[in-house]
Amino acid sequence: MTAALAEARAATATGDVPVGAVVTDAAGRIIGVGRNERELRHDPTAHAEVLAIRAAAESLGDWQLNGCTLTVTLEPCVMCAGAILAARLPIVVFGAWDEKAGAAGSVYDVLRDRRLNHRVEVHAGVRAEECAALLLDFFEQRR
Repeated sequence: MTAALAEARAATATGDVPVGAVVTDAAGRIIGVGRNERELRHDPTAHAEVLAIRAAAESLGDWQLNGCTLTVTLEPCVMCAGAILAARLPIVVFGAWDEKAGAAGSVYDVLRDRRLNHRVEVHAGVRAEECAALLLDFFEQRR
């Protein structure tokens, strides 16, 4: 989570919402990093999770991220949950809950939906207060 938090902090330099993500392989090595870059890229899909997944897939030379873990500072949204499922990530760790758009247990539970062909082990609330504080500070400064 430390590396994901560093990515989240870096997102604020471009005016992006401070969310950061990392993908680690089975040995715990970071193989993909991402931070929100929607504002920077003018791309609605440039969420931290999507960018980290893309980097990890490129690093492995495979779209299937079996044995890897995605760690992200904010609960994934529906789009990111779809990308997680498509990449076959088995484990997701996240910090702060997203009570407005979360898809890993708060608003929706896409990652563990039994109707889908892949389910993810979810570990929620890791360093939640620290992750949430970044977001609260960011939005407070915007008001």
